[in-house]
Amino acid sequence: MAAFLAWVASAANITVTLRILGIDPGLNHTGWGVIDVVSGTYTRVESGVIHVPKGELADRLGHIARALQEVIARTQPTQAAAERVFVNINPQSTLMLGQARGAALVAANLAGLPVEEFTPSEIKEAVCGSGRADKSMVQRMMGLLLNLDTPLQADEADALACAMCCANALRLRALEKSGGTTRTYATARRGRTQAGARSAWTALLKDKGQVA
Repeated sequence: MAAFLAWVASAANITVTLRILGIDPGLNHTGWGVIDVVSGTYTRVESGVIHVPKGELADRLGHIARALQEVIARTQPTQAAAERVFVNINPQSTLMLGQARGAALVAANLAGLPVEEFTPSEIKEAVCGSGRADKSMVQRMMGLLLNLDTPLQADEADALACAMCCANALRLRALEKSGGTTRTYATARRGRTQAGARSAWTALLKDKGQVA
């Protein structure tokens, strides 16, 4: 995947240098990961998990915001990306997750960072090739893509995957603006469906003479 993205950058005649903070929000555990992206090459800068102490809701949300502000001040990202909240069978859990996500977005906004948002399936599609990949698969793929020797925590891997998904989206957007592709390929960027994303990548490769 990294090699393909490097080819995309060269095809568009662009050099992309980004430092992206990915956030996997949660009221109990918020994962975060910062990557550098230079011409299709990914490097992990730092990553980890914010373990939120029990207590009053306002205190817990404040803990998430302050911890992320410290990460941002230390690593100096230029872009943030966060996972979108999806409605599950437990409305209360969805509400709590949304509040944690709000604290994370506020921290990014106060630091002046633009924020991209992606659904869980879009993130999994971007790094695993399947929107139905499980957490263990995301962990393994992120370890491989970032050439890591030590295993990642699940929330940490999800945050790094979110950052990488953002890098892919920004790269394709830049390619569209450069005239190297058309809106036909936006399906791959937004992950409308698994089949649509794959057909969009295939069309792009055929257009560039990379596949028969």
